[in-house]
Amino acid sequence: MRLHRLSVSAFGPFGAAQDIDFDALSGGGIFLLHGPTGAGKTSVLDAVCFALYGAVPGARQSPGASLRSDHAESGVRTEVLLELTAGGRRLEIVRSPAQPRPKKNGKGFTTERAQSRLREWDAGSGAWKALSTSHQEIGEELAQLVGMSRDQFCQVVLLPQGDFARFLRADAEARGKLLGRLFDTRRFAAVEERLAERRRQAEARVRAGDERLLELAHRMEQAAGPVAGDAPPPRQQPGDPGLADAVGSWAAVARSGAYERRDIASLALSTAERRETLARERLDAERELARLQQRYEDAERRRRTLEERRPEYEALCARLERARKAERVAPALGLREDAERDHRAATAARDRVYAQLPADLREAGAEQLLELERRLRQDLGGLESARRAERRAEEIIRERAGLDRQARADDGVLAEAEGWLAGWEALR
Repeated sequence: MRLHRLSVSAFGPFGAAQDIDFDALSGGGIFLLHGPTGAGKTSVLDAVCFALYGAVPGARQSPGASLRSDHAESGVRTEVLLELTAGGRRLEIVRSPAQPRPKKNGKGFTTERAQSRLREWDAGSGAWKALSTSHQEIGEELAQLVGMSRDQFCQVVLLPQGDFARFLRADAEARGKLLGRLFDTRRFAAVEERLAERRRQAEARVRAGDERLLELAHRMEQAAGPVAGDAPPPRQQPGDPGLADAVGSWAAVARSGAYERRDIASLALSTAERRETLARERLDAERELARLQQRYEDAERRRRTLEERRPEYEALCARLERARKAERVAPALGLREDAERDHRAATAARDRVYAQLPADLREAGAEQLLELERRLRQDLGGLESARRAERRAEEIIRERAGLDRQARADDGVLAEAEGWLAGWEALR
């Protein structure tokens, strides 16, 4: 970031407009702001910070403090203009804080809101191009270009007045506190505290692991029994150095003894399994012989039973043959039964219908009944037409009564209108 020009008016101790050409000052490489106390050195830096971030450094941003100069005329506007290059872009920032101004009628003052403007130099057209007038948008744009927040800018670029001298004269502890306040080393202290906490947690986990390891060793000793009798597990305490190696060595010795006993037991087990296999083979052979003998006895018993029931079987076979012959005529018999059942139902239905007819029509034929039905339908149609005509006549009577009432009402309105018109000429 490089500053080119700063212009302030009615800001801090500057009652009138002041311009600073940083390009001319930095022509020799570096320059120095110096002067007596109260000359306005800090106010120049405050104006730069106010132009970039819309606020002065935190130590001088006290509640109720005003940036407007007490020496300025009432008509002079408090304003800061800063021209700089950041991120390869030449920008112009104009900011003015909230400030009182005389009312247009000349009576009293009114508060004017804070304003901000951001412009960028367009080398192609050779003119300034407006970018934004929003405080938030300008703040975000400048924060991205400068790469620091206001607090970081004040701590790193604008070293607070008098703190550097105290830093040179202070002892190591005070210097550390001052550096921590200037450069905000709280995150490093937090990291140190975090590492210490992680160390304590690791020690706790190691102690818990040692306790678990000793517990497992005692359980191994109990499970091993005589195998671990000659070499008991280590008696060290949790957290002692070399505990894991000692337990591992003891476990290795106990494991080798267990392997040896396991091999001996495996040989004995193999011999017992071979003997068991031979015994099972003999047992299976005896069981198979007994099973075959039992099957023979069962088959012989069933044969004798079947021989005794042979006459019954032959009688059942003859009966089955007769049933197969009868099955062939079963469909025809079923059809005959269905037809007879339908005939009886039809006869019963005909008798019920004839019973409902008058006595003179019970012996009538089908043609006579059809003719009578046709005449009845015609009579029913005429009755239906007469019923509709009767309903229509009733509706007409109701409509006529309504029209008569409406006519009488209209006559009354007409008589009232004629009476009113008769007296209109005199009234007019």
